[in-house]
Amino acid sequence: MLQAVIDAVIPTFRPDEKLFSILSALEAQTVPLRRIRIINTEENAFRRLLEKHRQTTESFLTAHAKVTLTHIRADEFDHGGTRDMGLKQCEGATHVLFLTQDAVPADETLTEKLLAPFEADEKTAVSYARQLPAPDASEAERFSRSFNYPAMSRVKTQEDVRELGIKTYFCSNVCALYDTRIYAEQGPFVSPVIFNEDMIYAGCAVQRGFHIAYAADARVIHSHNYSASQQLRRNFDLGVSQADHPEVFAGLSSEGEGVRYVRAVLSHLLKNGAAKEMPGFILTCAARLIGYRLGKNYRRLPAGRIAKLTSNPAYWKHAGKEQRKTTK
Repeated sequence: MLQAVIDAVIPTFRPDEKLFSILSALEAQTVPLRRIRIINTEENAFRRLLEKHRQTTESFLTAHAKVTLTHIRADEFDHGGTRDMGLKQCEGATHVLFLTQDAVPADETLTEKLLAPFEADEKTAVSYARQLPAPDASEAERFSRSFNYPAMSRVKTQEDVRELGIKTYFCSNVCALYDTRIYAEQGPFVSPVIFNEDMIYAGCAVQRGFHIAYAADARVIHSHNYSASQQLRRNFDLGVSQADHPEVFAGLSSEGEGVRYVRAVLSHLLKNGAAKEMPGFILTCAARLIGYRLGKNYRRLPAGRIAKLTSNPAYWKHAGKEQRKTTK
């Protein structure tokens, strides 16, 4: 295998102080990054963050010599298209690491551990990291991290669909490393897309004979205590993405896995003295299910209702509006 050349791409929107922690961790990796490319939406918010830390754009880029910074408008952002733009800027890279602005590497071995599956298996298209809960995570969220991101690594292929179902295609661009050769062969992230570009890519890759690696020893700190309304909107968008891509999701239900998850979390809360979280957790689960089912059937909904349900209203002003027209 050729020596790895790794670039990172981090889409940002109104980032906070975590961005500096991410950059410090990436700059200290045992397998070093060549470049770190930030693609930011809303330039004024980024400038305010720098001013809060008494920095200018020039001093920020001087302090972080590997960083390049590109600003785009809100109407230019797309979950798939923006990441594809970032990857195409990484000419000469053998691998591209995607991170979100709130995923902080747990240690200096992140790139090393994410790279290992590619060195062991040339059919690996992408490897993704384990997500650990942040200190402020609720007990339900802490258990959710371990449920979705267990301590044992695994390589997933099309043969695993019978056992894992839709989880075979699970992958997260919160922190994931891509082989640029396979990316070029398979084609880019789907665009425009409301959400779920990582799982759509992974599903297509697996169906074409490539492998998806979950690298449990590559770790980032990333969790959210979402409210019921936030969960409803996120799962509405998830349902839309699945409805729009039957080539990946047809015949694979998410609801069975959801039931297993709910039962596991409730059992954990009851056994670990966190029963007080159960009502709130049940409420958010109901919101998730409602949002998901509405998203799967979004073509039956009026535009005004969709605008109230989505967490990505900009998508519906252009791409989503056209998608509804072409599928009616």
